[in-house]
Amino acid sequence: MKLNTNTISEKMKSVKASCGGAPFGEKRTQAWRHYNAAEAAHKANDDIKTKYELDAAKKALA
Repeated sequence: MKLNTNTISEKMKSVKASCGGAPFGEKRTQAWRHYNAAEAAHKANDDIKTKYELDAAKKALA
């Protein structure tokens, strides 16, 4: 299933900025792991996994 790629690209930019601006620590590390998994899924054209990993990255920073 393909989701709107413009929305995913915008979400990736937003999450990347949030990860980069987060204070160093375990939450930031976890968020970057999820973000990197989202990038890999995005390159593999797996939009659902991309969205899942981006949501997990945002949750890790909360």
